[in-house]
Amino acid sequence: MNARPGEVRTELSPGGWTCPMHPEIASPTPGSCPKCGMALVPAIPAAATEYTCPMHPEIRSPKPGNCPKCGMALVPAAGEKEDDSELRNMTRRFWVGATFSVPLVFIAMAPYFGIAQPLGLAPQWRMILEFALASPVVLWSGWPFFHKFALSLKNRSPNMYTLIGLGVALAYLFSVAAILVPGLFPLEFRAESGEVGTYFEASAVIVTLVLLGEVMQLRALGQTSRAIRELLALAPNTALRIEADGREVEVPLAEVLVGDKLRVRPGEKVPVDGACVEGASYVDESMITGEPVPVAKKPGDKVTGATINGKGTLVILAERVGADTLLARIVHMVAQAQRTRAPVQRLADLVAAYFVQTVIAIAVVTSLAWGFFGPEPSLTYAVVNAVAVLIIACPCAVGLATPISITVAMGQGATHGILFRNAEAVEKLRDIDTLVVDKTGTLTLGRPQLVDLIVEPGVRESEALALLASLERASEHPLAQAIVQAAEERGAQLSQVENFESVTGQGVRGEIGGRKVAVGSRRFMEFQGAVPAPLAEKADVLRTQGKTALYAAIDGRAAAVIAVADPIKETTPEAIRTLQSEGVRVVMLSGDSRQTAEAVGRQLGIDEVIAEVLPDQKVDAIKSLQQGVAGKAGRAVAMAGDGINDAPALAQANVGIAMGTGTDVAIESGGVTLVKGDLRGIVKAIRLSRATMRNVKQNLFFAFAYNALGVPIAAGVLYPFFGLLLSPMFAGAAMAMSSVSVVTNALRLRRVKL
Repeated sequence: MNARPGEVRTELSPGGWTCPMHPEIASPTPGSCPKCGMALVPAIPAAATEYTCPMHPEIRSPKPGNCPKCGMALVPAAGEKEDDSELRNMTRRFWVGATFSVPLVFIAMAPYFGIAQPLGLAPQWRMILEFALASPVVLWSGWPFFHKFALSLKNRSPNMYTLIGLGVALAYLFSVAAILVPGLFPLEFRAESGEVGTYFEASAVIVTLVLLGEVMQLRALGQTSRAIRELLALAPNTALRIEADGREVEVPLAEVLVGDKLRVRPGEKVPVDGACVEGASYVDESMITGEPVPVAKKPGDKVTGATINGKGTLVILAERVGADTLLARIVHMVAQAQRTRAPVQRLADLVAAYFVQTVIAIAVVTSLAWGFFGPEPSLTYAVVNAVAVLIIACPCAVGLATPISITVAMGQGATHGILFRNAEAVEKLRDIDTLVVDKTGTLTLGRPQLVDLIVEPGVRESEALALLASLERASEHPLAQAIVQAAEERGAQLSQVENFESVTGQGVRGEIGGRKVAVGSRRFMEFQGAVPAPLAEKADVLRTQGKTALYAAIDGRAAAVIAVADPIKETTPEAIRTLQSEGVRVVMLSGDSRQTAEAVGRQLGIDEVIAEVLPDQKVDAIKSLQQGVAGKAGRAVAMAGDGINDAPALAQANVGIAMGTGTDVAIESGGVTLVKGDLRGIVKAIRLSRATMRNVKQNLFFAFAYNALGVPIAAGVLYPFFGLLLSPMFAGAAMAMSSVSVVTNALRLRRVKL
């Protein structure tokens, strides 16, 4: 590390020491900071990069290398900058292979086009030139394949490199032996001129074409994370911190702490997640939410790191920094999700594993059949056709068919504010036929307002409001906050509450100035005393209007009905209609009374409403939908929610969808997170899931179609009828085209319209 003048700076080793106030200070031993005199504290060494396989994420390694199962190059596992050394290495090997293979093919194919002696070379010298051109391609360009072939044998894990290694080695060694020891070959192997036929061009072209497929795959794997890397690059490097004495100091982003006040000038990026405490402006949040329209910000509004401030100046209070910011969590979630496997991938892996062993058996049978029953030179046909079978059946495209599409979908979803926790969520969301939505905070804004207060005769409204707000101030329920806010706006004097008690899902009670006060549902209120019929009727009327009606009791008798309304989000009706048009049945799940919930359901066109559900009953409601009731078949259920009480139901659902505006517990429980908390994001997520799984099926078709059609042709089934055989060189081209088709098709997901 480079030290600035006057700065103590040494390399930190694990267990080193640093200053909590000046993290640039580092020492291998304990002591005091030379700048501020504070005692040095143990430093946390940088976490070592972990590597994993794109196709087998359960494979983990502390260093780069090759996957012991499939031979693919390992990649960084946790969102670090992609290492492109493998891509550069394979690209170099490809261009060397192509440079030598082009003249090699011309020389080898010339006799088939009437050129008996290409370049004026006699057959023996032509074979030696072919050997000279093919050897660098096979031995240097193709070396990674032979290394992976050896690993597949060592680990007893046959894979695509087993077939490539066998095929190329067999063709090349056969040809070398034909030059060096032609006398060992029987007459059946010799042409009319007496030379033994060689297949240098087949071995070289196969290596070159496989390298082309490798380069395409590595580029695609890099492109799939490009959206996330670009998003990460949007974060600013510095922040303008307002010190306690009012000075404004530009500091590195890593030095920003929770509670710091930061100034965001016009056109600058918001440095961290926080809340606006001063100023007003419009902020472009498109890189997080995918929505192009800037969002107005004023004191009290939340702001997100990496978003772009408009023409106004904002002062924000830092609430989440470093790895806790939304941007960092997005990158982490997507990086982890891209390394997970969809259930369909396990099936593809199983098929591929048996497929390799089957192909080797077919190649052996092909060789024996041509050797014993084929026309002369039968042994030549036996070798050539066995090599063709091995090469065309290479299942590299089968292995990539699923992970490449899933990975592209992850990046595409992130740019639209949709975060998939794992590949399984992508696959399962396609089959969802029922969406269960929590009302508060999901269908509604989650910011209830007090709209009605009806008191019994003999009870003063102002006195009742002051007592109820004093009680509710001790509660964290959104409805309670609405009552407190209304009381404060009307200038009510709030008092201290004693013996406060909250009964989950029912209500609260306590003592204020010696008076017993309770607020809650009718069921809860009946424990405090009887509810007069006129009061109950008024509550019913309020519920039919879509309002949440709560009862209040003072000194043991029902004294008032409180009506709280939570405005429906502007985007909710459109999202509900679109979901229904997509064939998804929407079910509203609410703890509200049936009348209130059904009133909201009617406003939104929701046919199925499950009301008066306590938090611990939400899981049971999800289970009953999944299992089917009253003769109805079970459903594939997605649950959308945003609160702590939604977390168990989110985990129980086939797919849990957490609204990004909700609690961390809900977000951690969901398989999908919507950054913006807008139901329209669910429509986008379902469309992306369906497009992705269609893409996976197309990829598997491309991969297996080449193999299923190619293997019999390579084995020679058409020869008795049409005299057609498949050259190993063309088999290599067909195999490479399957990989190119899969990669190209997967990248189409980046253009899918959601």
